[in-house]
Amino acid sequence: MNRSAEPPPVPLSKLIGALIYLSFFPVILFFLAGDWRWTEGWIFSVVFCALSFVTLIYLYFKDPALLKERFGPPIQEGQKSWDRVLISLFFLEFLVWYAIMPLDARRFGWSPVFPFWLRILGGVLLVIACVIVFEALNENTFAAPVVKMQKERGQKVISTGLYAIVRHPMYAGATMLFIAAPLLLNSVYGLAIGLLLIVTIAVRSLGEEAMLKQELDGYSDYMKKVRWRLIPFLF
Repeated sequence: MNRSAEPPPVPLSKLIGALIYLSFFPVILFFLAGDWRWTEGWIFSVVFCALSFVTLIYLYFKDPALLKERFGPPIQEGQKSWDRVLISLFFLEFLVWYAIMPLDARRFGWSPVFPFWLRILGGVLLVIACVIVFEALNENTFAAPVVKMQKERGQKVISTGLYAIVRHPMYAGATMLFIAAPLLLNSVYGLAIGLLLIVTIAVRSLGEEAMLKQELDGYSDYMKKVRWRLIPFLF
């Protein structure tokens, strides 16, 4: 795969710091759940950490330019003003989503117990979602966490791999994740907030496409070739 000119490697200390930071997510999950023997919680934590660790280490060696972008702050110079609002809303929704699931499913038991097959389905979809997100990052070196043009990196249209199926495969993976995790963890409230996250992602995709159509050569033609944004035959 062709990559744009790579900047100096991301400091190893920063990578290690990110790995340590991500390790606290399972700790928070189980602290809120109040039960370290929560099987579904362990499955979610192992899959989540495996995706995060593998992705960071892979990008550190294979695409440091993208890793540098992914390490950028949520508010950046050149970022579209509307995206600053949406990304702030997204982070707030994500924190509530992440916190409500262990409180709902384990500590307080607000939701009825899901059928076993539904929790298994959630686990399978979670793995698939993680693979989709990884493949999107692997295919698109311009997958910055904020909506902005990356002219200094020679941004171009990516139309290979999963990008030949949907225009925003990383968003598609995230959409599946926000449904899969609550199914696995047994949380109706997680499903409800997950839907809010999906709506936020969908709205963001509309704004991002409007920018790309106007500012990125070839994107209009790409939109004609690949019809669907997130979900084939639906959206």
